[in-house]
Amino acid sequence: MQGNIIWKLVLTIAIAGWAAWNLFPVKETPFTDYVRGAATAHQEEFGELLDRAIAISGEREGSTVFIELRDLANAEEIDLHKYFSHIRLEESLRNIQRRNNLLLNELLRRSRASIPLGLDLRGGVSFTLEFQQPPETDISSFERDEMMSKAIEIIRQRADGLGVAEPMIRPVGDNRIEVQLPGVTTRDNPEISETLQRPARLEFRVVHRSLRGFLDEDDIPPAYELLVEERENPETGDLDRVPHIVRRIPALTGEAIERAAAVTDQFGRYSVSLRFTSDGGRRFADMTREIAEGNRPNQPLGQLAIVLDGVLYSAPTVREEIRGGRAEITGRFSQREAVELSNVLNNPLDVPLEIVEMYEVGPSLAEDAVVAAKNALIMGAVAVLVFIIFYYMIAGAVAAVTLTVNVIIILGVLASIGATLTLPGIAGIILTIGMAVDANIIIFERIREELRMGKTLRTALSGGYEKALSTIVDANVTTLLTASILILLGSGPVKGFGITLAIGIFTSVFGALIISRFLLEFLINPGHVTKLPMFALVKDTKIDFLQYRKVAFAGAWLLVLTGIIAVGVRDPYGIDFIGGDEVRITFEQRLSTTEIEEVAAANDIGEVQPVYQAPIGGGREVLSLQTRPEMGEKMVAALQSAFPAAGLVVVGENRIGPAVGKEIRNNAILGVFVALFGILLYVALRFEWGYGFGAVIAVIHDVLMTIGIFVLAGKQFTAPMVAGVLMVVGYSINDTIVVFDRIREQLTLDPNSKLKDVVNESINRVLGRSLLTSITTLLATLPLFLFATGPVADFAFIFIIGILTGTFSSIFIASPVFFWWHKGDRRHVEERKDVLPNYDWVASSKASK
Repeated sequence: MQGNIIWKLVLTIAIAGWAAWNLFPVKETPFTDYVRGAATAHQEEFGELLDRAIAISGEREGSTVFIELRDLANAEEIDLHKYFSHIRLEESLRNIQRRNNLLLNELLRRSRASIPLGLDLRGGVSFTLEFQQPPETDISSFERDEMMSKAIEIIRQRADGLGVAEPMIRPVGDNRIEVQLPGVTTRDNPEISETLQRPARLEFRVVHRSLRGFLDEDDIPPAYELLVEERENPETGDLDRVPHIVRRIPALTGEAIERAAAVTDQFGRYSVSLRFTSDGGRRFADMTREIAEGNRPNQPLGQLAIVLDGVLYSAPTVREEIRGGRAEITGRFSQREAVELSNVLNNPLDVPLEIVEMYEVGPSLAEDAVVAAKNALIMGAVAVLVFIIFYYMIAGAVAAVTLTVNVIIILGVLASIGATLTLPGIAGIILTIGMAVDANIIIFERIREELRMGKTLRTALSGGYEKALSTIVDANVTTLLTASILILLGSGPVKGFGITLAIGIFTSVFGALIISRFLLEFLINPGHVTKLPMFALVKDTKIDFLQYRKVAFAGAWLLVLTGIIAVGVRDPYGIDFIGGDEVRITFEQRLSTTEIEEVAAANDIGEVQPVYQAPIGGGREVLSLQTRPEMGEKMVAALQSAFPAAGLVVVGENRIGPAVGKEIRNNAILGVFVALFGILLYVALRFEWGYGFGAVIAVIHDVLMTIGIFVLAGKQFTAPMVAGVLMVVGYSINDTIVVFDRIREQLTLDPNSKLKDVVNESINRVLGRSLLTSITTLLATLPLFLFATGPVADFAFIFIIGILTGTFSSIFIASPVFFWWHKGDRRHVEERKDVLPNYDWVASSKASK
């Protein structure tokens, strides 16, 4: 028994320690301050170089310390690694420019916080891309819109491929795209914007067999052109320029590429591996065969030039036909360069885009709203811990420790994968905290039942965990199924929510089955604790819930219908979904976000999103006001009237598109429906079809009722609200599975009772757990609703509705549907051989005792 405690303790310490280590640094350090302190050798010399870079960046518009430090070092051929010898670089990398670029990017990464905040909580960097229509071309508005829509999705995929969590990308006007990147220091590292706008036109071209060297244009055949390949000299590290005479028309283009990926060879050198489509593979084989057939003895071998966006990357020789549908681009890539190149090749742009504006943007949530939300989160967490300790006493203290470790592990995993913390991410964390509390409550209530049967505390502990196991596993597997589908099908905030939820599911199960168990075993088995006192919210209730099923069922769906009608009548979609007006204003006096929102409310303007923008490298700050369609002019007039001394002057107007594009919205809807189908199949296989349909109908009810009540309350849907609705799906299925698991068990334990009595008895047995879970989750959410403002409060409101509807539906929707499915006859259930599952690890555990 002592061995069981030790391995659980070691595993917990190892995982929690790893997670805590990933959380540092907690705060971001300005790049200048970080590099000055990070230099470990020749500090004085580096300090002088850094001061020069600071001085130059202050004199040049649009420049930064990062850029000037890089350019100074490269121009004077200074290897910056001599100041930072503790940072390892690839030994074979000799070129100073490449070494400096790699080193500065690593220093930039280390200066950032482990979990950067998103656009809604902190802001980021914004740039506007303009579609450059080719001259003398006639493109219809429909074709332009289609090209813009495709470009937006490609840019979004590229941003996701670069590890940028939840960027905001939307059309502006007829030919522009606005891109906002959270947690990305584009001011110091402008290459990311270049990567996003890069066309990625890949071409395979034949190299002339006999013509060599830097030829005059008159000496080059009309069908060919001179391209120069840069090769790093392995001895000096200098870049040698190697000329090639290359055919202008490509033999094969990037359309033949199915997938590109960054790979390394046996020496650790990076390259980009290409996998062709089936047709592309055949054409590549034909092309290389033709080149190889032209080879002659004592003559130069034929070459194939690999050209990307007009730049020659490599020109390998072709000795024979290359089959297998694969090729490789070499070129002395760093890991980052190889990853970025493969990313753009996987998402090529068909239209040329040019950066026309670049700004630093403030958070979309008001500063006071962010502070209020932080305080409310702390209040909610403290309230949950105090309540759980008060109610379960010693066991509650164990649960409090488990919850704390859970949160550390969740944040540590998020930091390790480079996640950005946004409001949807916080939504996932809150839901997983609720599920972690629920898992502990299920276990403690089972232990209580075992103690009431007269078992010893040690036996009750073992029995409680065994009986709670199937409930915890099934509840979390169904929620994990939902999270996995959202990750696979979703994008943006939907995918971010799914990732956070999936991480939280694993940590909550680990906390309940490993951490809390080893803590309780450590206290109980040696005899340190001989009693587990607990309060009881409800005791031995005998409520006939199914007696009220018809009234409750009909009333609930009537409310759902009312909400659906309200959605159709009230137009509840906000700017994130329908777009609107954007007005850019200069000012003499800065207005707070709260003041702007108060003016909008007083003038019945509706939703307004104020964001302050500062040009990169300096310049006058501008207030960008985003309103619902046709409300921009009215909003400006209202602000000018309310704040005449502010000196508000309109300098630009635009029509903006939705931030939540069709693909995100459609993928979210598709994800929910696929998740419902998956839940139906899983529950049907693990339980049987009656349970499956009951669970799915309950989830549909909860989602529709939550949306309906939200709209009836006069609220509008914004991007974070998508995550709020998805939370309801996770909470609803978790609650329903707990009830169904008890019904399944009760059917086995009570073979003589009628189905109605079994269902009622099961609901009464888990009633205390259901109420406790609702109370603790409400304690975590209510402070957000009461003390936060704006989208945070709206998000909390959605989840509060979801908590109440989830508890209601597990009793009055899911259970009656199961009851009606089987026509009120337990024989109908038994004919389908529904039995309590017996997990292999439970059987082996019992056998070892």
